[in-house]
Amino acid sequence: LIVEGCIMMRKCHLNTCPVGVATQDPELRKRFTGKPEHVVNFFFFVAEEIRGLMAQLGFRTMREMIGRVDKLKVQKAVDHWKAKGPDLSLLLTKPQVGPEVATSWVQAQDHGLADILDNQLVKQCQSAIERGEPVSLELPIRNLNRTTGTVLSSHIARRYGPEGLPPDTIRIKFTGSAGQSFGAFLSKGITLTLEGESNDYLGKGLSGGKIIVVPPPNVTYSPEETILIGNTSLYGATAGEGYFYGTAGERFAVRNSGARVVIDGTGDHGCEYMTGGVVVILGKTGRNFAAGMSGGEAYVLDEDGTFPERCNMGMVEREVVEAPEDIQTLRTMIEAHFRYTKSENAKRVLDAWDVMLPKFVKVMPRDYKRVLQERKAALAKEHAQREREVVNRG
Repeated sequence: LIVEGCIMMRKCHLNTCPVGVATQDPELRKRFTGKPEHVVNFFFFVAEEIRGLMAQLGFRTMREMIGRVDKLKVQKAVDHWKAKGPDLSLLLTKPQVGPEVATSWVQAQDHGLADILDNQLVKQCQSAIERGEPVSLELPIRNLNRTTGTVLSSHIARRYGPEGLPPDTIRIKFTGSAGQSFGAFLSKGITLTLEGESNDYLGKGLSGGKIIVVPPPNVTYSPEETILIGNTSLYGATAGEGYFYGTAGERFAVRNSGARVVIDGTGDHGCEYMTGGVVVILGKTGRNFAAGMSGGEAYVLDEDGTFPERCNMGMVEREVVEAPEDIQTLRTMIEAHFRYTKSENAKRVLDAWDVMLPKFVKVMPRDYKRVLQERKAALAKEHAQREREVVNRG
């Protein structure tokens, strides 16, 4: 990051990075001057310095360095209380092992990448990738299948860019328990529906796609009170939609900057460091909700009045939902949630809308609200000025 222009302002979570590295603000992003060549050049210098140090020590290759603990020594010149206790003798002693014990790389690691589920998806979605034709699939999934949909998304992004494909061009329904990072970086035009459950990092970096997760049919438990998706779901999502009939683990929608999602409940630290997008929660949240939240909006159904105890008020305000545009946004998203998931919570809210609406709390960052109000006032002033000019011209 330093090579790409970071000046360590420690504002990564505030969306105000002055050099455009860690921000979604289009004006600030114009200040970003980093290039891939800068990183390449940096690592060339790192490699050159390593080569020089190796030459000083008498090594020609990295392999020659393995096990040469005789070239290491403890730096006694460090004058700090933390350096007085550690015993590093075990690190400076070469273990005596037989020839059958490998102490360095002896064979290539088989990552199993050739057999990942996404390769199958890419083959079956060729007509969509090449010609934009609709594709619909149904497949089983296991927790061994990680980052499902990511390689497929890379093909879409490579061919169509950030615009992706029209919504729902590729629709894939999975049944089972998905592994980590299900739908990570999912491109626009892809809809993944999972009937089952998902592990951590679902929808990480969501980039315009749609993810729907529902419990299996005829379950004996209450989905509204059961964890359906794991921790850190929708981390760093930039665009897209998510509908989840159940609850999430901790850190749901952390650093979300553009996705619109609905869920029936979350664990601790929900919407942490969020900078954009809209999150609707039709149930309880965990502790420390909205910590470091600098943008976006969250709507929380607070039926028992305990949400204020769990909301971090450091950067946000709690409001009643009364503006017509807020009511429209909230209702539209809940209707979509019911349409995709058949959530009982969503149905209950919609069936008694006038009674349930006052129980929603809108969470919005103070500075974000101020900026939107200033922008709205500026647009109104500009519009009034144009109207006066038209009148004056007769």
